[in-house]
Amino acid sequence: MSERHHVYFVPGLFGFGRLAGYDYFTHVRQGLETRYRDAGVSVSFEDVPSPPTSSLRERGRVLATTVSRTLSTNGVIHLVGHSTGGLDARLVVAPNTNLHLHSELMAWTPRVRSVISLNTPHYGTPLASYFATVSGTRVLYAISLLTVISLKLGEPSLAIFSRVLAGIGGIDSLLGGDLKLFRSLTGMLLRFVDKDGRGEITDFLSKVGTDQGAVIQTTPEAMDLFNAVADDNRDVRYACIATAAPRPRTMRFAWRIRSPYTAFTAALYTTWYQFAGQRHKQYYYAQPSELEQRALRLGVGHEVTDTDSDGIVPTLSMLWGKLLWAGEADHLDVLGHFYDQLKPSNHTDWLTSGSGFNRRTFSEVLDRIAEFQLGP
Repeated sequence: MSERHHVYFVPGLFGFGRLAGYDYFTHVRQGLETRYRDAGVSVSFEDVPSPPTSSLRERGRVLATTVSRTLSTNGVIHLVGHSTGGLDARLVVAPNTNLHLHSELMAWTPRVRSVISLNTPHYGTPLASYFATVSGTRVLYAISLLTVISLKLGEPSLAIFSRVLAGIGGIDSLLGGDLKLFRSLTGMLLRFVDKDGRGEITDFLSKVGTDQGAVIQTTPEAMDLFNAVADDNRDVRYACIATAAPRPRTMRFAWRIRSPYTAFTAALYTTWYQFAGQRHKQYYYAQPSELEQRALRLGVGHEVTDTDSDGIVPTLSMLWGKLLWAGEADHLDVLGHFYDQLKPSNHTDWLTSGSGFNRRTFSEVLDRIAEFQLGP
């Protein structure tokens, strides 16, 4: 009988494991569960309740204590981190890490077989510098609000959001408003959420407002220091998923702007993409090998440069370890949050990027992840 595998999902900034009854990694979990079952391998899955924007060290402590608390049987461990979650995973398994935790809480780390990062800013993202500004803080709050409400309510929330947005003066008012306006919007939207979920979402948003350490720590300047001190573990296999979303100037997504909600997320995407494409003059991204360059070119459909991104993270910042899959996708597509023309109710696409990501490409991503985890 094969050894049991334990897969831990680590969310990124603004992300979560489960919130108000919604499983953020539900599509990845279901897909990997099917592949492990087909391979005849026993597996367990666990979501890490990472604080949305806390420092990487604090998020690392939450990851370490979660694994220590939930790991009840023998077997190997796989860490799958989306966005900043990939940095949390790297930090925890680094041989020289110091999370200020008791050694018993770190006793599981020798059992880690792999760390897979999905759209992770290993070399930072210029967008983090924007989020650290006053205007960026407002948008930061809006992102969190949109994420949790949209993923909780799904497609019906689009109509709800459109009505509420019209009531406060439209998209321009929201983008140019202060935090009082965001809180007002929050209150109006939370009326559509059940009482228990309302409390969880309010607590989530309060954490965003009180601790934004990871925002600063994912700038290119800060990641330069992170990479200097967080060594790879020689006993762990590292791999990554890297994507590039359509450049906004192509306006390929215009046909999908059907409501104030999609217009709002399309406007956000355009803004984020512009910031993400402003590469730092001194701190550089990964220099892809010829094999990686070819995979990126074939997957995305053009030569990838330092101005390409998934709308949030520069594509060349995502490279760390073995490149498992490269293609056209935005920051949330790789988690299964994409527009599905065949079954729109199955997937909530809250970020209007116009990418060509679909069920077939999502299946390819899951195939590569499972193959890497189950490989020698």
